[in-house]
Amino acid sequence: MTTTADDAPREKGPLPAAEEEAARRAVRRAADHLLSRRHTGGWWEEEFTTDVSYDAHDLFLRHVLGVLDERVATAGGRWIRSQQSADGSWPLVFGGAGHLGTTVQAYVALRLAGHRPDEDHMGRCAAWVREQGGVAAAPLEAHVWLAMCGLWCWDDLPEIPPEIIALPTWAPLNIYAFSSIMRQALVSLGVISAYRPVQPVPFGIDELFVPSDGTPVRPVSAPITRWAGVFQRANTVLRAGRRITPRAVRRIATNMCARWLLERQETDGSWGACTPITTWVTLALHLHGYAPDHPVLKAALRFLDESASWPEDDMRKLRTVRSPVWDTGLAVTALLDAGLDAGHPALVGAADWLLARQSDRPGDWTARRPRLAPGGWAFQFHNRTYPDNDDTSEVVLALLRIEHPDRARVDDAVRDAVRWCLGMQSADGGWAAFDVDNASALPGKLPFFDFGEYCVDAPTADITAHVVEMLSAAGMADDPRTRRAVQWLLGRQEDDGAWFGRWGVNHVYGTGCVLPALIAAGTPCGHPAVRRAVTWLTSVQNDDGGWGEDWESYADPGRVGSGPSVPSQTAWALLALLAAGERDSAAVRSGVRWLTGRQTDDGTWEEPEFTGVLVPRAVACRYGYYRHVFPLMALGRYVHRRDAAVTR
Repeated sequence: MTTTADDAPREKGPLPAAEEEAARRAVRRAADHLLSRRHTGGWWEEEFTTDVSYDAHDLFLRHVLGVLDERVATAGGRWIRSQQSADGSWPLVFGGAGHLGTTVQAYVALRLAGHRPDEDHMGRCAAWVREQGGVAAAPLEAHVWLAMCGLWCWDDLPEIPPEIIALPTWAPLNIYAFSSIMRQALVSLGVISAYRPVQPVPFGIDELFVPSDGTPVRPVSAPITRWAGVFQRANTVLRAGRRITPRAVRRIATNMCARWLLERQETDGSWGACTPITTWVTLALHLHGYAPDHPVLKAALRFLDESASWPEDDMRKLRTVRSPVWDTGLAVTALLDAGLDAGHPALVGAADWLLARQSDRPGDWTARRPRLAPGGWAFQFHNRTYPDNDDTSEVVLALLRIEHPDRARVDDAVRDAVRWCLGMQSADGGWAAFDVDNASALPGKLPFFDFGEYCVDAPTADITAHVVEMLSAAGMADDPRTRRAVQWLLGRQEDDGAWFGRWGVNHVYGTGCVLPALIAAGTPCGHPAVRRAVTWLTSVQNDDGGWGEDWESYADPGRVGSGPSVPSQTAWALLALLAAGERDSAAVRSGVRWLTGRQTDDGTWEEPEFTGVLVPRAVACRYGYYRHVFPLMALGRYVHRRDAAVTR
């Protein structure tokens, strides 16, 4: 792989003929590579990676259920150990700083897998944890699992009453006030909190605690004038309430929670086709009386088993989620941008596969849109309950460009998807991922989760942009609802000219989504918002010609737009600049050189960095195809002189 930095001057004008041809060769090689990676069933999918905390959860679940076998424990431990940093910690992202919650959970999982505290890597981990304040300073999620393993006290955790399931939808803290992912976890945790399970492990973790001088540590009460103080006192009331709540009332509540969860199990045995959520729900149902050999739990455990990959014979890695719909939609767009014939059999086959996965049943969105018929797409193979606006928009953008022999079938699917997305527009004009008008600040104040404002699903610039781009491609650029969304986007531009990226790292992603959408919707390239965004992107370009933004930019404003150059992020910047009419600018020329100069011998790009996001500041992810599809889109649009408005 070529890794030499681009030191050429950044003069304006077309690339020299040799470099233009190099870009064309890169597009052809990348397209051939992507076509060769297509699954026989018609879809594309690459591995989706997160940190090791969910591998730890899988081992904890099996321990609590009494089904943890030595082979799974040993192999899972080997994977977790392989991801440890030199300082003894485990990070949230590749090459990142250690994360206390992930590290504590990884350590305990390794103990379950047979690792001894006197081994060097365990000693380094324990020392690192103590330096960070010890187990007491770890996030809530770690404490919940430690309590279930007999290593933490349930009384030191917030009460999550299962009775929350009975709150009406107009109540401020009803379950539909939380995002779809948090909602499933909340209902599960309500059951778990009611039963307070303890399945002791055959070891202690004193080495992870900061030594005490013997002085009793009293909890500090926050002022009643602050939310923390309010919920501390509310938690005291709830804890007292669990002792006086009639058993019959509690049983009715847990039954309601179990019924709600059972109604949402997917055909593959999962909940939301997501292993972390399936883990929580499986545990909740088991505590409620479902044995591991019950068909519901057998299906769930089978899903968890099938979600594991074995990078080596003695190493087991849990896949947090699978992304075939998202990967396929992006792959189709990338191939079309590369110049592949719109009627190519691979594209028609992909369309057939996607059409068969359009959601056809009501989901949780009906809590606020009871009369809205289904029509969206979800991220995974089997998830008809939780479609999202992002996947739906990308699939429609792909379908609109494919020359399918059954055009009526495609048109019907697109019509239903457009109708569903329009029905999911929030009152302020923007779009969120899974829900509509789900932006209350109150759920984020609760001590139930560690995610703050991301306990809800508020409209975001990146998803709103994708919907606007889709509506424009569908001939609705002048529709009043599209125009409202355009104004929403213009109003969310930051002072420096960028847009925040909720589902990708970070402002480079947000800006890379918004600019193509604005142009597709008819915003002139000379519009002040477009020019400010171009100026910002140009200002954060690295000296080597690429772009990169560190995950830490979510927590540190000083790192916005800053980081080593990365293929996907370089492509996002180029897609924005190309849409804004900057094809022959010095910035675009340098970015194209950076991408073509770093293509591997087999036609792709290397990218170990995590550039995807599930929860800013808390859960990052790596999409295996981001390193490939976005560079192919950017180079394809460059060599074919296409911008988003023309392409889509």
